[in-house]
Amino acid sequence: MIIKNKKKQFAFVIPVYNHAGTVAQVVKDAQDLGFPVFVVDDGSTDNTYDAIKDIADIQILRHPQNQGKGAAILTGFAAASAVADWAITIDADGQHYPQDANKLIQAIPKNSRPIIVGARAGMEGKHIPWTSSFGRKFSNFWVRTSGCPKISDSQSGFRIYPLPEALNLKTKARRFQFEVEILVHAHRSGIPVIESPIRVHYNPEGGRISHFRPFVDFCRNSSTFTRLIFRRIFFLK
Repeated sequence: MIIKNKKKQFAFVIPVYNHAGTVAQVVKDAQDLGFPVFVVDDGSTDNTYDAIKDIADIQILRHPQNQGKGAAILTGFAAASAVADWAITIDADGQHYPQDANKLIQAIPKNSRPIIVGARAGMEGKHIPWTSSFGRKFSNFWVRTSGCPKISDSQSGFRIYPLPEALNLKTKARRFQFEVEILVHAHRSGIPVIESPIRVHYNPEGGRISHFRPFVDFCRNSSTFTRLIFRRIFFLK
């Protein structure tokens, strides 16, 4: 358990759902940076909990049932806000290099409280799943249409969020759509959105587990963007 004493500047928030094979290494690599680590097990049905339960000096938060990535991130934010001023979110599937958090930290301007998005390099190669490539372009276009400044990787899960500001944004989505919706709400609330390049690892031979469902999540994305654009047209926040 993490002892809540003097606030640290940063804490990791790692949402996880059925990534038993990769989450432990992600957690351990994140720990190497010396920040508190919060892992939110979003109702996993595999051995995710067993893979991390014996790792010392982390806090594990568990949802009895799967509620969605956005819900897991918000649970992590609420816990992390008690010990840190910023939350570093990173996916549990092993595609990111936790050490790149230092690059994102360095991108924070002095006297500013932005959201920093890790823009994944090399996302156009043949080894990148078509769902990731298409979803990224689709999301980027509609985030821009919804009123957010142009961004190259609106679906990246490796980010830094200011706390408690991120908790106070009026997001409604609680699944994958949360990560695009919060960018729009942040911009509308005067919170800058800044990108910084990061590395990404995709195994050409497969093995990466993705919970993105093209048809279902396309419909959910469309619903979220329709709502955001409607509110933009009618000057609603």
